[in-house]
Amino acid sequence: MKKFFDDIKKDMKFKSAGPGKKLTEDTSRPEVVQSSSSAKQNRHHAPSEGAQRAGAAALARIEQKQRPKVHTSQDAIRNQVKRELEAEAAAVAEKAKAASAEGSGVPVKDFACLSVSGVYFTCPLTGATLTKSQREVHLKEAIFMRFEEDAVEASVMMIHTFNKDRDKVKTAVDIISKYVENICKNPTEEKYRKIKVSNKVFQEKVLPVEGSREFLQALGFISVMLPVEGQEEDEEFLVLPEQSPDALELMKERRDRLQKGQPVRAQLDRQPQAFRPSPNAQKFELPSEFYNLTAEELKREQQLRSELVEKNSMLRTKAMREKEEQRERRKYNYTLLRVRLPDGNLLQGTFYAWDRVHALFEFVRESLVDGWQPFELVAPGGQKLQESEEVSLVECNLVPAALLTFNWDAVVQADIAAAGGKSPTLLKPELLETIQMLS
Repeated sequence: MKKFFDDIKKDMKFKSAGPGKKLTEDTSRPEVVQSSSSAKQNRHHAPSEGAQRAGAAALARIEQKQRPKVHTSQDAIRNQVKRELEAEAAAVAEKAKAASAEGSGVPVKDFACLSVSGVYFTCPLTGATLTKSQREVHLKEAIFMRFEEDAVEASVMMIHTFNKDRDKVKTAVDIISKYVENICKNPTEEKYRKIKVSNKVFQEKVLPVEGSREFLQALGFISVMLPVEGQEEDEEFLVLPEQSPDALELMKERRDRLQKGQPVRAQLDRQPQAFRPSPNAQKFELPSEFYNLTAEELKREQQLRSELVEKNSMLRTKAMREKEEQRERRKYNYTLLRVRLPDGNLLQGTFYAWDRVHALFEFVRESLVDGWQPFELVAPGGQKLQESEEVSLVECNLVPAALLTFNWDAVVQADIAAAGGKSPTLLKPELLETIQMLS
């Protein structure tokens, strides 16, 4: 099984950014790092027949039509996954091409002058570093490859990740759970172990949810053609062989995994970077990924800012000002924050605009040698941020970029000094090893 998945990777030659180790090299980013979970995956033996069936169904989704039988040949699976991933890569490339054409009227910033090269993400399944356009294709391939290790886990990931409509997902999960419940209550009754594929409920509520069929096959359901009374032609059924008491308990455990499943999401890479003291600490040049604007809106941004002085001179109510501020904040997806430390060095990181203030404190704390010591962060204008408050960065006016000031807790530092202690070292060695000058 592992061999034909390796063959798939060799066959894939994307013209655009592709998944896994086939990702297009980005010289501004570190090499892709594989997580321990990926290494662990390589130590498993050949998958069971049930896992192969579930994998075959997962990789056949692109055909978007019912098939009377499940094909598990290695050639069929290899060709199906190749076609699907090539189609997705082509779609990503086309989207990027359209975005480039649309933004041709917007002045392009010099890459070397940008405060950060872009927005990047980390795949929780492989540890790969991805651009925004690479996320979806890479996650999909990573989940497909998971079938080799655990078909149930992979199909649960499919259901909760590939389907955006959460209500439809819940409906499908509830129906599948009911199938399992009926089987466990009536293990010897064959009618509860047979699902007619053409059944209206199955067709409308279960089958359209990607991963649902794969999950049923991971449970042990097999596709068979059976005669139907009053019909000349056989119809497809998903049939579960009679289960032992232990197998029924395992089915319940797998149903619970399905019910508790969560979407797999690429995690934002904060790209922590230290800079030496610089008079340019408050200057930011952001890449286009930070903006939630169309090309036309970006072109109007400068014009709107030029009108800001005139607007501020007008008499406006508090409600009018708040409404305008909310509209401004919706323009940004991310924010680039710098923290000026007591020694003058700067710590920089990327955040979602809607991240809570707690995320900023945690980022700073994890970057310090003595992060256990209490400290405060002061926003522009002298506002002291409160870590305990459930407010977002955008609500604190820290979007799309801001320079904050770091201060140790004065009382604690006084106690340390009175005890003859030294001022704590600030940033961790790994950050100081890569410290840069701010251009």
